[in-house]
Amino acid sequence: MKNDAQILTMKLNVSEGNIESVPAIKVNDPLLADAGINLYVKREDMIHPHLSGNKYYKLKYNLEEAKNIGHKTLLTFGGAYSNHIYATAAAGKIFNFKTIGVIRGEEYKILNPTLSFAKKCGMTFHYMDRETYRNKSNPEVIKYLEEKYGNFYLIPEGGSNTLAVKGCSEILSLIDIDFDYVCCPVGTGGTLAGLAAGLNGGRKVLGFAVLKGADFLNARVSKLLKSYSGNDFNNWQINFNYHFSGYAKFNLDLINFMENFEHKADIPIEPIYTGKMLYGIFDLAKKGFFTSGTTIVAIHTGGLQGLAGLSYKINRLKSRM
Repeated sequence: MKNDAQILTMKLNVSEGNIESVPAIKVNDPLLADAGINLYVKREDMIHPHLSGNKYYKLKYNLEEAKNIGHKTLLTFGGAYSNHIYATAAAGKIFNFKTIGVIRGEEYKILNPTLSFAKKCGMTFHYMDRETYRNKSNPEVIKYLEEKYGNFYLIPEGGSNTLAVKGCSEILSLIDIDFDYVCCPVGTGGTLAGLAAGLNGGRKVLGFAVLKGADFLNARVSKLLKSYSGNDFNNWQINFNYHFSGYAKFNLDLINFMENFEHKADIPIEPIYTGKMLYGIFDLAKKGFFTSGTTIVAIHTGGLQGLAGLSYKINRLKSRM
């Protein structure tokens, strides 16, 4: 008898996506060729139209656990443009969970594309002021939410918990490329921890922080690894130099890089996660960080849904050219 995680995979495969057919596409670029680097992008954004990228893996076993212990409601946290909010709402609709999204900041009178989609999926929004949001894991805050909404299965911001690490440890299971590095963007640390655990300490995992002042991520990844596997592997590191001034912030330099990359590689990317990671990889290659002959697999973590809400800011930057 198949468990719920297998059923989840099967349902996505049959209905709208296929995890086993996600390609790893080689990127041909003169800069990489001059540095002797082979770069492949694993297109996790292609898993599913709405449960894309690392969010599929992070939610996979959390959904299984919620169902096994009898929960009918999922509650989670995120910003107004959150990929995690978007994916959790989609998962709720697909697998018949009620969903509650605790949204950072003031209430939006006119919903952006991310929140509009979540609402259409049936998600209830609870707006939380930023000061309280910073303390969202405080037992008193959780108790307040329980008193307001009743019993729920709590998924942390970004989906990063031990079960998310378990899911993300499977990202490389179908890769048949002999690589030296696997790279990923880092927001809450769950994907990086999962990749390190999945490699069982072998080869190298290089993360690119998308947050400014995110030194805390080293401790968070270590904690997630120990919680999941009992080990704190030393095959991983986080680069903190490519956040572009903070989460969801970007500039014309990044947008120009993205457009050039998309033109050459024919791979759509976004400026919050995957765009920053790829910019970092190319910049490090130019600076000689990787030795000649290195093969890199970069994880496309999805998030393309956010482009609709960012289009105004992107076009405004481009208009200044």
